[in-house]
Amino acid sequence: MKLIYTLVLFTLLDFISTSCTIKKSTKINPSEEQIAIVKNQFVPDKRVALFDVISVKNKNDIILKGESNLPEAIQALKENLKAKNITFVDSIQILPNSSLEGKTRGVIKISVANLRSKPKHSSELATQATLGTPVLVYKKTDNWYLIQTPDKYLSWVDSGGIQLMNQEEFANWKLADKIIFLNTYGQSFENKQQHIVSDLVAGDVLEVIDELKTAYKVKYPDGRTAYVHKNQAKKYKTWLAELKPTQESLIKTSKDLMGLPYLWGGTSSKGVDCSGFTKTIYFLNGMIIPRDASQQVHTGLLTDENKNFKNLQAGDLLFFGTPAAKDKKERVTHVGMWLGNNEFIHSSGRVHISSMDKNAPNYDAYNFNRYLKSKRILNQMDKNIINLTEISVFKN
Repeated sequence: MKLIYTLVLFTLLDFISTSCTIKKSTKINPSEEQIAIVKNQFVPDKRVALFDVISVKNKNDIILKGESNLPEAIQALKENLKAKNITFVDSIQILPNSSLEGKTRGVIKISVANLRSKPKHSSELATQATLGTPVLVYKKTDNWYLIQTPDKYLSWVDSGGIQLMNQEEFANWKLADKIIFLNTYGQSFENKQQHIVSDLVAGDVLEVIDELKTAYKVKYPDGRTAYVHKNQAKKYKTWLAELKPTQESLIKTSKDLMGLPYLWGGTSSKGVDCSGFTKTIYFLNGMIIPRDASQQVHTGLLTDENKNFKNLQAGDLLFFGTPAAKDKKERVTHVGMWLGNNEFIHSSGRVHISSMDKNAPNYDAYNFNRYLKSKRILNQMDKNIINLTEISVFKN
């Protein structure tokens, strides 16, 4: 009996000792706490900002490691640590990476570049960028570049899709006269009518170097030259000057894209996902809106959240998903655009028109039942909307 008591006592002491060791090893690192605070403050959405920072304890030193494209966030972290009397060694890499040797700007050089969530072709298609889209370049991994598009979306593009530029080269490109391609599909040619140089899609932007009777002579970001039929494009300045986005123009643009196949990550006339479709509609009407439905829902003016569709105007965006509950946040998973007459157009399987009228042949019961709210983008002042007539993106 005494032996059993002794064994139980030693077992209990060993458990207590082990528990104390575990408790000691899981003590909160005060620097990690400050990293979390700064991350929550500066990076509420990791799709549009990078703050990949950790702290590592090396003997008596705390070493900050990682990378970020937000110098202001790094500065805030350092100030917070100093205010808490936490000493540290700063080994954080501020992007763009110096290995780029000044080539920190870029322009998409193919009709549509597929942008990935990770630097490999087998990775998820995060989004797309059309020809002429200017981007920030942050770093290189193998044959891939981490870039940020004008809507601030972060993704990876392979070298075949981007022309790298230094600040001077980019400034010269931005000053050059340009055209915007407006047909849903088309091509550029070596000699007016013969020998295709590349395909083109709606929204492609090219430098123009000469104007002929029926064609524009254009230059690609990588130096290739070609001809584009005049009846398929416009001078970019002319297009901007003529822009007057209306409910009617939004409807027309959306119907020009009828039947396009659904493509996860697609934002072009080669294929669109639901938010890529609404984004493309607005881009072709001179506005850059956020990439994803869960970002677009925070843009513009709230027009309905009670299925009171008579409050909607053509062009309003309808959002669908799961409503907020006691233990979970609202989850937006789909978006479409209101056309009027109880109908909306959206990309689901393909771009098509559905109805909220239960008696209509194209009634969409599934989306009616998961409808959340509607927002108005047209004629709204919003920090998340880039109006191309007011903000220089493609041309100074």
